[in-house]
Amino acid sequence: MWQIFSRFLALGLISFGGPAAHIGYFRKAFVDELQWLDGKQYSSFVALSQFMPGPGSSQIGFAIGYHRGGLVGGLAAFLGFTLPSFLLMFLFAVTSAQWLELTAVEGVIHGLKLLAVVVVADATLSMFHQFCQRKTAKMLMAATAVTIILMPSLLMQIGVLIVAAIIGVMLMTRGDSITPDAPAIELNYGWLALFIIGITASLYLINQPDSLGQIFAQFFQVGSLVFGGGHVVLPLLEASVGEYITPDRFLTGYALAQAIPGPMFTLATFLGADLWLESPILGALVATLAIFLPGFLLMLVGLKTWHSISQHPAIAGALAGVNAAVVGLLLSALYQPVFTSAVIMPMDMALVIIGFSLLKVFKPSLVWLVIGFAAVGAGLSML
Repeated sequence: MWQIFSRFLALGLISFGGPAAHIGYFRKAFVDELQWLDGKQYSSFVALSQFMPGPGSSQIGFAIGYHRGGLVGGLAAFLGFTLPSFLLMFLFAVTSAQWLELTAVEGVIHGLKLLAVVVVADATLSMFHQFCQRKTAKMLMAATAVTIILMPSLLMQIGVLIVAAIIGVMLMTRGDSITPDAPAIELNYGWLALFIIGITASLYLINQPDSLGQIFAQFFQVGSLVFGGGHVVLPLLEASVGEYITPDRFLTGYALAQAIPGPMFTLATFLGADLWLESPILGALVATLAIFLPGFLLMLVGLKTWHSISQHPAIAGALAGVNAAVVGLLLSALYQPVFTSAVIMPMDMALVIIGFSLLKVFKPSLVWLVIGFAAVGAGLSML
């Protein structure tokens, strides 16, 4: 378990760039370098996370930990990946964050944002080669990317995934995937029952003002409703707790969540500390656990038998369509927000090209890439 925790802790310290970048970091670390799972298994986790509400990249990390070490492994992965951003967001909530405005720190963050462009580009290219070999898959990928770039919204993202699944069933179900002894679909209804209990309890607790129960209910409900994770959580959180926190404070927390590594859902840490001033650490813990919990419970419903489920012909076809669409989603995310928020001037683009070339030719460890981009970013900021 220590190996799982330490690996995810290392990624939690350096994973800038949001959910799309996290997918790239996870793939490079656990598929390419450590080989804890193969590309097909990894893509199935990515596809499953797209259909489940909750923090998409954290759900993938949880699934990898579960695959490696069962439920304890999943919890170790979550704790390791989330701990750095939790601690940073809590410290920001109770202290001043003026050091973020230091020139050198801004340079390091900018350098790591450029690294995120490299990592996401590499993940997109690798997944394209793996899942877009057929003409139908290539067309699905392109149509998804174009649609999301031109009409970015949560509903549109869900819609293209549903359409891709339908097209996959109709056009991408392989005859040789049909096996007479295909395993029966089994779901873990115990975890589903816990999720339903949580939803039911939140409907009661939400009406208990000025209590930790209300904080739990507010964040549990948001975690149960948000698809896609990342920036999508902002409007739901604002609607849920906006009346209890000033707009300036809320936007400060959101800006800080974008500036640090790790999952953006730790915005809940900042808000929870603000909502429960008599014990900020307790408020932060309740809010953070509540917003992550629904997505993990829903993943556990089918995660244990997901590989068996995915071998059924119709589901295999749907998964093929969804995988192609996920590549398109990743391509659209590569453009917005990863590329647009990082590449501002010609030097930035030059560094991205250099970094991508080094990655493909010499295949350096992610640690060296982080050190290199952080150092270059800090150095250029001082010029």
